[in-house]
Amino acid sequence: MTMNPILKRTFTGLTIGVLVICAVLFAPPVAIKPAVACLAMLAISEFYCLLYRKCSDGYKKSVSWLYGIPLYGGMAIIACGLWMLASIPQLYGDAMCGRLRLGNVMLLYVIAIVKFSDVGGFAFGLTSARLMKGGNHKLCPTISPNKSWEGLFGSVFASCLVSLCFMGATGFGVVKSLACGVTAAIVGTAGDLVESKFKRWVGVKDSSTMKITNGMGGLLDMLDSLLFAPAALYFLMGLEF
Repeated sequence: MTMNPILKRTFTGLTIGVLVICAVLFAPPVAIKPAVACLAMLAISEFYCLLYRKCSDGYKKSVSWLYGIPLYGGMAIIACGLWMLASIPQLYGDAMCGRLRLGNVMLLYVIAIVKFSDVGGFAFGLTSARLMKGGNHKLCPTISPNKSWEGLFGSVFASCLVSLCFMGATGFGVVKSLACGVTAAIVGTAGDLVESKFKRWVGVKDSSTMKITNGMGGLLDMLDSLLFAPAALYFLMGLEF
């Protein structure tokens, strides 16, 4: 019996979510950067596989310098984005939040507001497409046909809601919590669009070259919203307002 694709994606997402929560909250500080480095290496490997599929031997020999632009540019974006994510706990040193390290909690906070923006965008976009006469208003149809302004609103709403729920742990006020939520949603969506543009260029629907996820696309599909958002949030969270 074949599982409904949406149910399959939901089940996979919930399973991965529980594992991520446990890993992030209880990981010792010295393990965070090596773990994220391994994740970055897997993502870069998947990126390379997609790029290699696009660029035939003849293409690489004739314009090898052009081949290097997306190769090294993409590797740098993935590495820097995930490195900034792993650097967030350093903002809080040895401070504690109850029995947990505050740095671990804040790392979970960043992941949560970014990834729940994905969930909100997917849910709002899917619902509005069914309810609105004529369907959604497309955000960037030439890059990602499924992205809509309604979905972006859902992303902002979900991210801000989760950010407000973390106020007791983050110590942020309402304004800063909302600022982080809006930033996570908008910059996260930008990362998603960049990855969508790359997939459209190489001619694939998802990035699952290594088949390491189940119903969730590839590893890059899961990490795309975390490519730029951690750097923006790292800066924003360090500000006093």
